[in-house]
Amino acid sequence: MIRRPDLRLVPAATAVWLVTLLGLRAGWAPAAVTALATTVVAPPIWAYSRRGPAVRAVLVVLLLAGVGGAGVAVRAHDVAEHPLRHATGEGERVTLRVELTAAPTPLRGAAFGASRAQDRSLARADLVTTEIGGHRFRAGGSVVLLVPTDSWRGLIAGQRLTVRGKAVPPRAGQLVVAVVPVYRAPSEITPPPQWQRVAAEMRSGLREIAAQRLAPEAAGLLPGLVVGDTAGLAPEVEQEFETAGLSHLTAVSGANLAIVCGAVLVLLHLLGLGPVVCALGAGVALIGFVGLAGPEPSVLRAAVMGAITLLALVLGRRRSALPALAASVIALLLLLPQLAISAGFALSVAATAGLVLLAPAWAAALRVRGVPVGLAEAVAVPVAAHVVTAPLIAAISGGVSLVAVPANLLAAPVIAPATVFGVLATITAPISTWPAAVFVELAGPELEWVLLIADRASAVPGAVVDWPTGTGGGLLLAVLLLVGLIALRGRRIRLLAVVAVLLSALVVLPVRTMLPGWPAQGWSVVACDVGQGDGLVLATGTPGEAVVVDTGPDPRRAANCLRRLGIRRVPMAVLTHLHADHVSGLRTVLGEIPVGAVAVGPLREPRWAFDDLVRDTRAHRTPIVALRSGQRLTWPGLVLDVLAPDPGVTRTQTADDANDASLVIRATTPSGRVLLTGDVELPGQGRLVSSGADLRAEVLKVPHHGSRYTTPRFLNAVRPRLALISVGAGNDYGHPNPFVVDILTRAGTRVLRTDQEGDIAVLPGQQGPRFASRGDPLRATDN
Repeated sequence: MIRRPDLRLVPAATAVWLVTLLGLRAGWAPAAVTALATTVVAPPIWAYSRRGPAVRAVLVVLLLAGVGGAGVAVRAHDVAEHPLRHATGEGERVTLRVELTAAPTPLRGAAFGASRAQDRSLARADLVTTEIGGHRFRAGGSVVLLVPTDSWRGLIAGQRLTVRGKAVPPRAGQLVVAVVPVYRAPSEITPPPQWQRVAAEMRSGLREIAAQRLAPEAAGLLPGLVVGDTAGLAPEVEQEFETAGLSHLTAVSGANLAIVCGAVLVLLHLLGLGPVVCALGAGVALIGFVGLAGPEPSVLRAAVMGAITLLALVLGRRRSALPALAASVIALLLLLPQLAISAGFALSVAATAGLVLLAPAWAAALRVRGVPVGLAEAVAVPVAAHVVTAPLIAAISGGVSLVAVPANLLAAPVIAPATVFGVLATITAPISTWPAAVFVELAGPELEWVLLIADRASAVPGAVVDWPTGTGGGLLLAVLLLVGLIALRGRRIRLLAVVAVLLSALVVLPVRTMLPGWPAQGWSVVACDVGQGDGLVLATGTPGEAVVVDTGPDPRRAANCLRRLGIRRVPMAVLTHLHADHVSGLRTVLGEIPVGAVAVGPLREPRWAFDDLVRDTRAHRTPIVALRSGQRLTWPGLVLDVLAPDPGVTRTQTADDANDASLVIRATTPSGRVLLTGDVELPGQGRLVSSGADLRAEVLKVPHHGSRYTTPRFLNAVRPRLALISVGAGNDYGHPNPFVVDILTRAGTRVLRTDQEGDIAVLPGQQGPRFASRGDPLRATDN
């Protein structure tokens, strides 16, 4: 018999979460007003609290909301009035003495400055002392440091150090005093606490033994599976895990702790020990795992969620699990208000709620219908977790994975043994390497199985369905899922749903890949929606073949765009310059599609990016060729003329000039001339105009994602009919700049943005180029 869940603390947890969001998003004043309002309303309600439990429940909600509002208001006020926060608005250089709260994490893609993302890391720290303009003072607070990866590698939480840099404002909604870009190694470094050093050595030992005993992909996966260390995980594997709905496996979550603590419980139970000793043993294992992974907010969150998962799944006390979950949400938000805007926290809460509320009922329903006990739970758990987290994932990523449930169902049986073997290897590595090596090798087959599932699942046509991002998209999917769950309570509806799923798998998805709606027939150029970066495809006139110009910041989006276009061969991939938002997708393209050559300009900076390029092209035996102004490349339906940069100019340029050293190429296509500009900025645009080169083109790829560093003189020299702006939705750079868009619009140019249109195809037309965006009907320009 399924007992009704205890929902009494859920309204209080919801209220605390909402008022914390209010304080983070709107500022400390609204949160303080909310807290004050509760103190005014609470006494009258207290007077009536004896009249019934409903009134007492309202009182509890008000009191906890007031406490939450007061707490976040005080913290937000301290951050807003911090002297270092004031320094961010004045661009002052500061000297900080800080204590790291987490080890530096390498940044991927183009975040926090596209020019040097992959040799930069993010480090979080607490302030000890701050020096501004020669005045030193003590004031607490959290800061984010953007640091050089090489000189900060090896530092761990608990170490104190001194840094210097120019403070800049953090993103809105964070309880962070400042973001400080740092370009030098830290000074005055203290040793870490002994327990932190031991934990770091244990994690390092696991990485070393895994690298010696396992294949590279499995070696990168094992530390991620055990302690959330994904530094060695290849970007292609990360993308496959995301598409397959397996990303949660490589983050420290409640599942990790549930597996470890559950293994301890089972072992102690088999030894015949009582429930008190078993509970204490599991508690010790939980504390030890937190110490091993590091006491970061995400790990503390996972510890709480893991304890609740154990309560629900191991002890089977479903009615006590939901109040425990709600109480944990309240406590965590009061302790760490910044979790209110954390996607990981929201996903953890949703997944745990699904396991508590839905999984037991669905498993019981399957058992009633004759499904064996183990199989019923194996099916119910991933389905429940996916249903409740799908709206959040869709809102964040803009996609709904159709393969997540079967992928998790297939992977689930091996996750627990792989995790346990990995933990045992981590514990034994400092003592002796041979037992650790045995445990690592025992985990090897399970890791290879998970990698195989991720690879095959991500390759399924239509594995991810595009979905609107943001709150609206998440709410839409949530409503549809709720309606679907209610409808499925009827037997006939369930039968129809099964038939619909089978038809989709057998007919709809295969047909969808052959429908002519996209790509638009006869396209000449496609600006792929690769996010905050560039990725363009030019048809060569040979079916299934195209030249690629830049590959965007994401490991997979450029390759996915090529797959949708039916491209089977790339005779040349041109990289306009070596910034991460233009080159990070190349590795996946090289791995999935034959590429004849990779072309670059004369500037080989940043050096780390060129070194990565050499490594990747050598791995696929793809030559690197240099392009310079004056060169012409031809294919049956495409001619490329290189207009810039001049090698004489690039001899004096450095990594800081990489944007202005972008290759500028005029493509002659059946749709007219297309000017491809990379991220060329004001000096480079001035040189092009002054050179007397014919810059006129029917289509312009607007420089640098439509940034303000574009001159009206240059735009007037091009006089395009269509302007393509490759830009990421909701980017932090203010791209495209309204001034640039206004200049183009006033000149009669149709401005098209990938953040609004998605993939954009340019096609020939009788009165000039036409365009079609992915999923939209073919349209002609007004020109």
